[in-house]
Amino acid sequence: MSERAARKETANVVWSGSWVAERLGVELVGDGKPDGDGELREQLGLALRRNPKRAHLLVSNVLGKHVPQKPSVVYGVGFELGRRVHALLGDAEARRAVVLGYAETATGLGHAVADGLGVAPYLHSTRRPVEGVARAGGFEESHSHATSHLLLPEDPNLLAGGHGPAGSGAGAQTGVDAEADAGRSADAPLVLVDDEFSTGNTVLNTIRALHERYPRSRYVVVALVDMRSAADQGRLTEFAAEIGARVDLVARSSGTVVLPEGVLAKGQALVAAQESAASGSPERSPERAGSPASETAVEPVRRPCTRVDLQWPAGVPDGGRHGFTPAHRAALEPALPAMAARLAAALGDARRVLILGFEELMYAPLRLGTALEGRIDAEVRYSTTTRSPVLAVDDPGYAIRSRLVFPAHDNPADGPGDRYAYNVAGAGFDAVVVAVDSTADTPELHAPDGLLAQLAAHTDHVLLVVVPSYVPSEDRPGLHPYVPSAGTLNPTPNVSERQDPCMLPEPLRGPAFSSYAPDDVGWLLQDLSDTELEAPTEEREEAIQSGGAHYAESLPVEYQPSAQYQELFKAALELSAARVARAVGTVTETVLAERGPRPVLVSLARAGTPVGVLMRRWARHRHGVDLPHYAVSIVRGRGIDATALRWLAAHHDPADVVFVDGWTGKGAITRELSAALAEFDGFNPEIAVLADPGGCVRTHGTREDFLIPSACLNSTVSGLISRTVLRSDLVGPDDFHGAKFYRELADADVSGHFLDAVAAHFDEVVDAVDADVKELLAADRAPTWEGWAAVERISEEYGIHDVNLVKPGVGETTRVLLRRVPWKILAKRGAGADLDHIRLLAEQRGVPIEEVDGLPYTCVGLIHPKYTRGATGADGKAVESK
Repeated sequence: MSERAARKETANVVWSGSWVAERLGVELVGDGKPDGDGELREQLGLALRRNPKRAHLLVSNVLGKHVPQKPSVVYGVGFELGRRVHALLGDAEARRAVVLGYAETATGLGHAVADGLGVAPYLHSTRRPVEGVARAGGFEESHSHATSHLLLPEDPNLLAGGHGPAGSGAGAQTGVDAEADAGRSADAPLVLVDDEFSTGNTVLNTIRALHERYPRSRYVVVALVDMRSAADQGRLTEFAAEIGARVDLVARSSGTVVLPEGVLAKGQALVAAQESAASGSPERSPERAGSPASETAVEPVRRPCTRVDLQWPAGVPDGGRHGFTPAHRAALEPALPAMAARLAAALGDARRVLILGFEELMYAPLRLGTALEGRIDAEVRYSTTTRSPVLAVDDPGYAIRSRLVFPAHDNPADGPGDRYAYNVAGAGFDAVVVAVDSTADTPELHAPDGLLAQLAAHTDHVLLVVVPSYVPSEDRPGLHPYVPSAGTLNPTPNVSERQDPCMLPEPLRGPAFSSYAPDDVGWLLQDLSDTELEAPTEEREEAIQSGGAHYAESLPVEYQPSAQYQELFKAALELSAARVARAVGTVTETVLAERGPRPVLVSLARAGTPVGVLMRRWARHRHGVDLPHYAVSIVRGRGIDATALRWLAAHHDPADVVFVDGWTGKGAITRELSAALAEFDGFNPEIAVLADPGGCVRTHGTREDFLIPSACLNSTVSGLISRTVLRSDLVGPDDFHGAKFYRELADADVSGHFLDAVAAHFDEVVDAVDADVKELLAADRAPTWEGWAAVERISEEYGIHDVNLVKPGVGETTRVLLRRVPWKILAKRGAGADLDHIRLLAEQRGVPIEEVDGLPYTCVGLIHPKYTRGATGADGKAVESK
C-alpha cells in the first residue's frame, strides 16, 4: 500500500481531533508545505490525558498503539524511516549503527526502523526490571504517565558501539583497560526512535546521559512527527554544539501544536466533567466496560479462549528489551510464515481480525500481523494495550472512541494497577488475537475481570498466543551465545577461541565426496547422499511460498541437460573462458594484495566453489602458492554453518579467511553473511566474487553481468555436489550442513573440463589482469547497491511485491529456470550470445521472455509470484510447464 493510500484510509470524514480542538482551542499547524495541515491531521488525532502533567495526547493513526491499523502500514512506516536513516548515514556508517527505541509506545516502531536500516542491532528501553540483568543506563521521561526508563542490554558492549566484529571489548563497564578497549570499539552512530518529538526533552536527556558514559560523534533522532516549537528547534542545535557531536533529525511529518493559555487546567476540568457524567449514570461504568459518557457497559463474559502454539523459534528474543541482533532477525524472518499459518488455521472464517499486542511487546505481534495479512481473506488490524490512562469519548471527532480497563497482569515492579485497550470495544472485530510474553501469562490475565474476559464481551472469538520471555544468557559477556541453525538459534561458543579439532567433523574430499581432486577443496559438509531429498519443482515452490517449508529443506530434481543444451554449454564456455580467466585473475590478485600473503579461501557452496578452485589454481600458477580452500554452506534466512566456522577457527586464523562466491544478484547472500558473522569474532564479512553486477561488494573480478558457464548447469559443473541442505531432523547443532554427491551423474560431469578450459587462458590474460588490479586498487570500490534498488523497482512495477521472487543477473536467472517455477524473463534489449542458454531453457519451460530497456542486468528471472497448482500470476496468466 502506498503512503498516500494509507493516509486516505486512516483519515476520517470528521477529523479525529476536532472534539478536543473545539473545546480547548488546541490546534495542529503543518510545516507550511502545501497541504501540510491536512497531512498532519491525517496522521494525528487528539485525545485528553488523565495526566496532571499534560492535557492533550497526540494519537497516531499509523503507530499501532491506540488506533487499530493495518500491520503492513505500521511496519512499512517504520521501515521506510529506517531506509531514510540509511540514506542519511551512508552504507558504511549505517552498517555500524545501533538503534534505541523508547518504551512503551515506540518499541515496535524502533524495531521496524532497525529493520529498515539494515543490519543494525536494536535495543529498547523498558519499565520492567529483570532480575540478574545489570542496568547499562536509564533516564526520565518527565511528561509520561510512567517516567522511569531502564536500559538492560544483554551485551554490555552494545551501547558502546562494540557490537559485532567492529569491537568486542566491554569497556569501562567491565573494567577493561580504556586504551585497549578504544582499539576494539567503534564510534558507531546511535539512532534514537520515538513516536513524537514534541519538546525534545526526553531525547536530550537520553543523549546527555548516554554521552557521558558512551561518547560518540553522531546521533540520529527519528520520530513519526516533529512537533517542536521554534524555540525547541534551536535547543537541539545548541545541545549538539555543547556535547561536540552531530545530531540529525528524521521525521515523517512536522508541524506544531498551538496550546492556548490555561489549557492544562481546562483539560483537567473537561476530563473530570466527562467522567462525572459517566459515573452518574447507572448504566455506565468508566472503569470496566468502555468509554465514559458514551458506551453502555457490558459485563465481562466467560467465553473459552483458544490458545495457539506459535512454535516461536528457540533462542529468538521476544523483542528488544535485552537487545535484538541481526542474527536474531535472520532466524525470525523465515519462521514467520509458518507461525502465521498456525494462527490462520485457528482463526477459521473470521472476517475482521485484531492482533492485540501487550504494552512493550509490540514488534512480535506486529510481524505476526504482517505475515497474516496476505495469508487470510480477512481484514487484519493491529494495536496494543497500554499503561497510559486516556479519556474515551464515543464521538467521530475524538481519537479514542472506547476504552477497556483491566488489571495489570505481568507482576509489574510498580505494583497492581489498571491497564487499557483503546478503540477495541464496539469496533466490530469478530476475532481478537491477544499476544503476550510468557511473563504476562498470569492468573490476572485469565481472571473474571482480566483482559481476556473483557475482550470476550466484545468479540466472538478470543485467541491467545504466548511468546517466550527471553532470558539473557549467563555465559556471556562479549558474544551472544546463539547463531541461526536449522530454523532455530543453537548455542555455540565464541568461535574465535581455539577448540580441540578432534571434537569437530573433518572436511570431505574427492573422490569419495565430489569429482574434484582432493587438494582442490575440502567440503565442510556432511554426506546425505543416501537420503531421499528431491521433490518436484512445482511441489517445492508451493511449499516454499505457502510457508510450509524452507527452500533448504529439500532439493529440486536434478536437471538433466538435453544434447542441445550441452552443446550450448560448450559453445558458451568457448566464448567466455578467456573472460572468466581474466576475472579469476583479477579477483585473486586483489585478494592477495589486500588480504595476503596466504589467505584461506572459503567458498559458499555451491556456486562459489568452482570459483574458489579456479582462484586457488591461479595463485599456484602465477605465484607458486597453494592456498587452503574449503566450501561451506550459507542459507538465506538461516545464516552460515556455525559448525563450519568453529572448524575454521580451530584450524586457521579467522582474520585470514576470505569468503568467495560466484556472482552477486541483488546482494541477499552478501547481507546474510554480514548479519551472520556479526555474532562471531575475527571473521571479515566481505565476499570476493567473480562478477558483481549488483554493486554489492568491494572485491570482484568485474561488475559486468556476463555469462559464467558454471551457472549454466547444476552439480555437473560443481563437482557433482547438490546445493546444500539444512533440516533440523538431519542437521544437529554440532553437525555440518548437508549435501548429496551425485555419483550416478559421472558420465555427464564437466566440472574438470570447465576448470581446465578456463585455466588454459591464464597466461594470455596476465597483462590485462595486472592493469585491472592496478585500476581497482586505486578506485573507489564502495558498494553502490544499485542492483537492490533495481530489484525493488521491478518488484513493484510487475506487481510482485516480494524482492525474494526477483532474481537478477544471468546466473540467478539460470537458477530460476533450472530450480524454481518461473513466471517470465526480463532481458536487456539487444542482449546476445550470453542469453542463448536462457532462451533455450525458457522455450523448453514455456516461459515468456520480455525485452526491456534500461535494465542494469543482462537479464532478470521472475519467480511465479503466487504459486500454487493452477495459480495465476500478476498478469492473470497461468505458468505453463513442459
